[in-house]
Amino acid sequence: MKIREETGTKVFNTAAALILIVLSILCVLPFVVIVSGSFTDNDTILSAGYSVFPRNFTTAAYKTIFENPDDILQAYRVTIFVTIFGTALGLAVISMTGYVLSRREFRYRNVISFLIYFTSIFGGGLVPWYFMYTGVLQSKGTLFPIIIPGLMSPFLIIIMRTFIVSALPHEVTEAAIVDGAGNFTIFCKVVLPVVTPGLATVGLFLALGYWNDWYRSSLFSTDSSTWMLQYYLYNMVNRAEALRSLAAQSDVMISDLPRESVKLAMAVVVTGPILLLYPFVQKYFVSGITIGAVKG
Repeated sequence: MKIREETGTKVFNTAAALILIVLSILCVLPFVVIVSGSFTDNDTILSAGYSVFPRNFTTAAYKTIFENPDDILQAYRVTIFVTIFGTALGLAVISMTGYVLSRREFRYRNVISFLIYFTSIFGGGLVPWYFMYTGVLQSKGTLFPIIIPGLMSPFLIIIMRTFIVSALPHEVTEAAIVDGAGNFTIFCKVVLPVVTPGLATVGLFLALGYWNDWYRSSLFSTDSSTWMLQYYLYNMVNRAEALRSLAAQSDVMISDLPRESVKLAMAVVVTGPILLLYPFVQKYFVSGITIGAVKG
């Protein structure tokens, strides 16, 4: 038997659906404009502004970006490697740390939690941080100083610890200990299967952090073969701006240098792959939000 909805419920559902549709359009519209601008002639953008649909359609911006395909493909390879390896290693480190801090029998968990949280408020500064990686670790020119700093995020550790505490009652781990399981066995066979939403959430944050990073690459990459994609495109824009300024000073007209349309095309090139990742982890966010809402 179909339950008849009240008039107030119908009005509320209709209003909620309309609001969600409008908000969805507002969220998608900027990216649509970016894609449209990347296929629009640069002079048209400067004279008529941006539009939802391309005007004077052209692929000149993408031809400029992929003018040296070997260089940009190398930047893609470096970025993909750093993102995958850094995310996997970061998930292992953060999940283990969160598990240890969630154990009641660990005597110093509050002290260590405070020290981890303290680093999110006060830092040592850029100079000692730089010297630590270039002097102590002797890692300048490699990918290690790009990967290592992102492994331990106080914010993500707190999130993972909260996931474990909310999703896994203390009695479950106590029962596993009584059955003779060690901490590593409990972590691998009991904790990890339960906190999959937490792993997906933290993993997405890590992946976004590594994928969008250009700052550490600018500090520690001494060879263009180790440039991240973001830093490669950043250098491309800077070189174009420098050439344009030089041309303006010498009264030389240069019209085919990267400008507004190329910047938009760069945004598409950078954000495209990471947008394809989101649908695969989206379902876990719903589970993550509802963890701890109902206690059996």
